[in-house]
Amino acid sequence: MAQWLRTERHSFSDLKIHLICVTKFRKKVFDAKGLDVIEDAFESVAQKMNFQVLEFNGEADHVHVLIEYPPKLSVSQIVNSLKGVSSRRYGQAGLPKPQQQSLWSPSYFACSVGGAPLEVLKEYIQHQEKPS
Repeated sequence: MAQWLRTERHSFSDLKIHLICVTKFRKKVFDAKGLDVIEDAFESVAQKMNFQVLEFNGEADHVHVLIEYPPKLSVSQIVNSLKGVSSRRYGQAGLPKPQQQSLWSPSYFACSVGGAPLEVLKEYIQHQEKPS
């Protein structure tokens, strides 16, 4: 994957998260068609909110997504939009939800990814030239 920076009017950023969303009660409801609907919904949300889905995959009860996003968006904004739109589109496609309840668990896992290891960053900061 090529290293690049998002350039905006007053910032340069390289913000990426690994996001995991699980179904309500970890019910195994996704099949290949269901995951396609979820992925399409995620791509649609990404385009509207100006972030990128770099990678997407899933299993019967959860999905993994690698996302690059601008600093003006919070992770919770991204997650809420992804879950809301994908749940609606999943239902509109006539696909089964867990016991007629919401598709997604309210929980999620998010972890920042990419860039230099922490020890390298610490060393870089420690070796800055302090003015006398």
